[in-house]
Amino acid sequence: MEAMSLKTAQSNQELSALLKSNGPLLVAYSGGVDSALLAYLAHKALGNSMLAVLADSPSLARREYRQAIEFTQSHHIPLKIVRTQELSSEGYRANAGDRCYYCKRSLFEKLTELQKNLNKDQAWKIAYGVNLDDLGDYRPGLKAAREADVFSPYLELQIGKSLIREMAHEFNLNVADKPAMPCLSSRIPHGQKVDIEKLSMIEKAEDHLFDLGFRVFRVRHHNEIARIEVPPEAFESILKHRAPISHFFRELGFHYVTLDLSGFESGSLNRELNLAD
Repeated sequence: MEAMSLKTAQSNQELSALLKSNGPLLVAYSGGVDSALLAYLAHKALGNSMLAVLADSPSLARREYRQAIEFTQSHHIPLKIVRTQELSSEGYRANAGDRCYYCKRSLFEKLTELQKNLNKDQAWKIAYGVNLDDLGDYRPGLKAAREADVFSPYLELQIGKSLIREMAHEFNLNVADKPAMPCLSSRIPHGQKVDIEKLSMIEKAEDHLFDLGFRVFRVRHHNEIARIEVPPEAFESILKHRAPISHFFRELGFHYVTLDLSGFESGSLNRELNLAD
């Protein structure tokens, strides 16, 4: 590994020191770059006095689930998988603008249970990978984090997404350039109920695009319509695969298959709430 830039090295030193001084830690882990870097650095700083906790539920794609486990295994990071029950919450299923609040509340309830069952001689903290850029987005999950008194090291050090990716690159982590991949429920428009059938259709549709070689995409579920979002530079490639994509999606139960000419936009369904993406 080449020498780190001064800024990256300083941030790494400060973050490592902060994690060490706040251990032992339970790291809320999803497999994305933010939580993966946090788990990696916490393990470097604390050894086995940390535990990455992956929340498993129907809204987590199996592809993401496998990749999250593989990352911890490749870096020997202690991992515990907990089953969250957000789909049992009417607030979550209703899919109003605050759906993510119920998801994160379910996660932090599980982490708090685990926290109580760990070694009573040590006060384990819960660490969450929210970063500075997240504050400019609509994130109802942040309310649940505040209610659970969760430790947010990136916020304490004013670290944003670009620096997180730089640090992940410096450590040669394979998640450094991983696109954001929020839960499958985020593909369902606000106000339309979340259920297992819809989540399964979305997952199978996105797996099909992944198998065709696409890496940045969303399949939005609008009842009988599947709306595909990819970057404009991928339009030509999508159209080359038009027939097999349309056939596969129709077999899943979609009546119509569309390509969004606005292109890929993370959090595009938030526009319905007139909120910042």
